[in-house]
Amino acid sequence: MSLSRYRGVYWPADLDMLQRVFDRLCYERRLAKKDRDQREFLAMEIFQVFDDGATDEADLLRTLSKRRGRLLEGHEFPN
Repeated sequence: MSLSRYRGVYWPADLDMLQRVFDRLCYERRLAKKDRDQREFLAMEIFQVFDDGATDEADLLRTLSKRRGRLLEGHEFPN
């Protein structure tokens, strides 16, 4: 876990990495800019996983890729 930040406080390098993870997962999941609800849900999940201790880019991608199927269960997003 990064000692350079506290829960809910993010350094510019953290935000740059989180943006890369978000962009990559949006691309992989084919989420267009119009898929606002799905993109917002994904962003919340990324921050949650990061805050829970997965602070390495590869760990974030691996964890979120495994969670993909579970994340969408029980959630309905408008088209």
